[in-house]
Amino acid sequence: MQNDQQPLFQGSAPQPELNHGGHELFDLHEILAGTINILDQYMILRQFIQDPALSDILDRQYQFVLSQYNVTVDCFSTGQKPSEETATYMMKEHTQVTYGIKPSQPKKPNQSLQDVKDLGITGHMLSLVKSHAGLLSMSALEVTNPVVRRVLAAQIPNFIEMAYEIFLYQNKHSYYQVPQLSKQDMTAMTSAFAPLQGQVQMPPSKSDQQKPLH
Repeated sequence: MQNDQQPLFQGSAPQPELNHGGHELFDLHEILAGTINILDQYMILRQFIQDPALSDILDRQYQFVLSQYNVTVDCFSTGQKPSEETATYMMKEHTQVTYGIKPSQPKKPNQSLQDVKDLGITGHMLSLVKSHAGLLSMSALEVTNPVVRRVLAAQIPNFIEMAYEIFLYQNKHSYYQVPQLSKQDMTAMTSAFAPLQGQVQMPPSKSDQQKPLH
C-alpha cells in the first residue's frame, strides 16, 4: 500500500514547537522516559542506604537530574530556549583514586531485601547514569532542533561527572577496585604510539581533479 503522507513543511521553517524530525521525537521520548527511570530508581534505592555520605550523593544527583528533566521537557515541548538554563553538576568527592586489589568476598545475587547493601546500590546508580550519558551522546548527534540539541549536549559532561563521583565513592570504599599492570608493561603500553612528524601527503580527490585549470 503506497504511503501518500507528505511532510508537514516543505521548504519553509516550521513553528518552533513543531521543529523536530521524526527520529528526534522518538529519541527524546526515550531520553525523557530514561530520565524518569533514573529518578524513580533513585527514590526506591534511597530507603536502603546506610551511609549518610551516599545518601548525600544520591540526593544531590536526584535534584540535578530532576532539574535537567524539567529543562529538557521545556525546550522539547516549545522548541525554544528553556526558561531555565542548563546547570553544571559539582561533585564533592576528591578526585584521587586508590590503586590495587584487596581480598574481598565474591559477589552474588541478593536472596532477600535484607541483603541490599550500599555496594550494590552504588552499582545500580552507576549503571543508570552511565547508560543515560551514552543515550544523550548518541541522540544529540542527530537532533534537528538546535535548542534541544544544545540542551542535550550540555547535559553529557554532567552525567559523566555524576558517574565519576559514584566511581570515586565506590573506589574509596573498595567497592570498585582498580588493578594496575607492572611498571614494565605499563611503560610498554603508554609508549606504543608516537606523534606523526612532517607533512602528510594526501591523495587527490575526484573533486580536486575536476577543478578548472588556470
